Amino acid sequence: MERRRFGQTDMDVSILGFGGAEIGFAGASPETVDKLLGSALDAGLNVIDTAECYNTSEELIGKTISKRRGDYYLFTKCGHASGFDRPDWDPAMLAESIDRSLKRLNTDYVDLIHLHSCSEDILRQGDVIDVLKRAKEAGKTRYIGYSGENEAALFAVQTGAFDSLQTSINIADQRGIDRILPEARERGMGVIAKRPIANAAWKTGTEPPSEKYHQVYWERLRELNYDFLTRGLEESVGIALRFTLSLPGVHTAIVGTNNPGRWGQNAELLVPGKLSDDQMEEIRLRWKEKAGDDWVGQV
Repeated sequence: MERRRFGQTDMDVSILGFGGAEIGFAGASPETVDKLLGSALDAGLNVIDTAECYNTSEELIGKTISKRRGDYYLFTKCGHASGFDRPDWDPAMLAESIDRSLKRLNTDYVDLIHLHSCSEDILRQGDVIDVLKRAKEAGKTRYIGYSGENEAALFAVQTGAFDSLQTSINIADQRGIDRILPEARERGMGVIAKRPIANAAWKTGTEPPSEKYHQVYWERLRELNYDFLTRGLEESVGIALRFTLSLPGVHTAIVGTNNPGRWGQNAELLVPGKLSDDQMEEIRLRWKEKAGDDWVGQV
């Protein structure tokens, strides 16, 4: 699988990464996760991304593949209390949450910790950034980043405090391509695209998806009416994923699944490589023609 240098870090990351939310919220068994993550690593994936609030995700990763710690870069997020008797974004809670994540993940350090979608106002106060800086100085994380969208993400990038940005970028979520990605590239930041296939929200056809989380993208895609979405699901997913990974400045895209065989299939979707300039321009032009002012980045 193709790898890209992750901004100004020393990490060469696989262009596909594993998103750990699904295994945590789906209640996956350790046996399933061991097979799932093992097959992903064997397929050449080397990025595993999770968070403190993804239910049992951190524990499952720590129980299953910590024995292969040298085979992957481990990213997590902090910010939500998720069991602590303190408010979200409380600095003392953040520090405890980082220590808890390390214990859950069965590791002495992670490669990257992101602040998990806090507001611009909280970022401006500076306390939460200081907690991550201290964690980096203490060797608990090698790099620090911000995960989020819109003005908060733009502000985070412009602070110069972070090594990386994780943000929603896909065929149905393109506002950040012109507003945020250029700023991140200018500062040499690593960029992780989340929701890179727009949750494949179009697969339900004329019926909206049952998951509320997917409905905004479904509605947008109805308006965008890309012709490639009428093709088979595998081809349309491949084009959507290649669009995201063809954008300058994007280094890796995280995808979640509970299907151990899916990683080999995902890798095959990327074999054709980047989309052509004409294909990229067509998708971008359609967005610019149809996107409403309220089509903001989705958290």
